[in-house]
Amino acid sequence: MNVDERARQEFTAEYGTSLAPVAVIMAAYREEGSIGDVVGAIPATLCGLPACTIVVVDGSDDDTAAVARKHGALVCDVPVNRGQGAALRLGYSLARATGASYIVTIDADGQYDPAEIPAVLSPVVRGEADFVTGSRRLGHQETDDLVRHLGVRVFAWVMSRLSGQRVTDTSFGLRAMRAGITGEVRLRQPQYQSAELLIGVIARGHRVLEVPGSMLRRTAGESKKGHNVLYGWRYTRVVAGTWWRERPHRAS
Repeated sequence: MNVDERARQEFTAEYGTSLAPVAVIMAAYREEGSIGDVVGAIPATLCGLPACTIVVVDGSDDDTAAVARKHGALVCDVPVNRGQGAALRLGYSLARATGASYIVTIDADGQYDPAEIPAVLSPVVRGEADFVTGSRRLGHQETDDLVRHLGVRVFAWVMSRLSGQRVTDTSFGLRAMRAGITGEVRLRQPQYQSAELLIGVIARGHRVLEVPGSMLRRTAGESKKGHNVLYGWRYTRVVAGTWWRERPHRAS
């Protein structure tokens, strides 16, 4: 039995196989200082539908899991650190297996505002879009890293040219989608999965919408993305590799 299968069995044994129609998914690694506030700010009802918060703790060696539980999250505590992409894939699988119709993602570090969840979720619930992502360029950001600001613009331009659809922010962590989409798109990246998911969704012809979003300053912990140059190189490889892999879907 692999890590994911064991984690799924333990999760459903603890929480059951029938949860809420809206699942808010978080991947968390060493976020004990911030995750409590994020989880605590997510309401039990979103867009008129019951919601649950599922936190996939990715091999964290601090109190991230305990803090998330204390604030009401359903916790899937994985003993191995495999990366945000792997943790989110597991979270998507748990959401689908427990009956979710809609999935929302938000980061555990407090850089996205839970109060903005209805803005990304409501167009999906109303049937106006299949996948909605926030955009710091349509909204605002508090970070002052000029290299990251430039990177957001460059990758958005590249993604728009490759996909044929205008995109302003390829890596915003607050997103909402129909749950079934996460089972259709091939997701393989251990990190930087935001671009992989977005490219896959667009390539399969799903309706994608951007709405204004806020990128806040981190108040606790530290970024796991690494140095700007290394992050940019790795992100470029993910974008290029996913675009090449998804070409057959765009042509069909």
